[in-house]
Amino acid sequence: MLENEAVIRLGFFLGTLFVLALLEGWAPRRVLSTPKTARWFANLGIVTVDTLIVRFLFPVLPAGFALLCRQEGWGLLNYFQVPYGVAVFAGVVLFDFFIYIQHVLFHHVPTLWRLHMIHHADLDFDLTTGIRFHPVEILLSMGIKLGLVYLFGPPAVSVILFEIILNSTAMFSHSNLRLPLGLDAVLRLLIVTPDMHRVHHSVIIGERNSNFGFNLAIWDRLLGTYRRQPEKGHEGMTIGLANFRDPSRLHLLHLLTLPFTHRHS
Repeated sequence: MLENEAVIRLGFFLGTLFVLALLEGWAPRRVLSTPKTARWFANLGIVTVDTLIVRFLFPVLPAGFALLCRQEGWGLLNYFQVPYGVAVFAGVVLFDFFIYIQHVLFHHVPTLWRLHMIHHADLDFDLTTGIRFHPVEILLSMGIKLGLVYLFGPPAVSVILFEIILNSTAMFSHSNLRLPLGLDAVLRLLIVTPDMHRVHHSVIIGERNSNFGFNLAIWDRLLGTYRRQPEKGHEGMTIGLANFRDPSRLHLLHLLTLPFTHRHS
């Protein structure tokens, strides 16, 4: 599986993007306020830059490092010789929890927030918002994942599954998809739905600092960061940042320089 990791992950990424794009067009939740073409060019351009930088700067990625940790016996799951199936499941859940913690930190530590601003500066909320992160944030996140692999020693399969799940659920939870309210209520008991996570992209700071989860919905409920609905409703809420409202500044170069040139809020 590891030798085909890149192909497998790319296949899931493109498949999820294609299916969600069709569903967004069929059942949109909100009318977009800015042209989709320009936004998608910028957002997908950032993903491309992120991928190239990671591949260039990291000689080993988390799944490959997990193999090394297993061979050397590094990490708690290897040290205690946890059964393989349990270790795979535990690895996915542990990674999801720490990604939640990472997300909270990127909102509350000013230097990290400057990097994370690019994700929230999007004036609309659709599946490409979920993959729009500054390259420096991606590099820091990669370092954190490598550290988690060393600490816990999950199987390589667990790491690959987590990456696939994270990419897919990030696009789903950010999608401009209208789900039946009854289905949304059931799904959000387990996973983060678009209506649940959209609150997190509100221009209102109190709403922005809630619903941090990407995949499992339990962390927000357990740690007191869950907010059921936005104050002004999903059609009436404003997406983005209060001090970043100019659609003409959505181009790729400006977004890449945003953390270093724009006043944060």
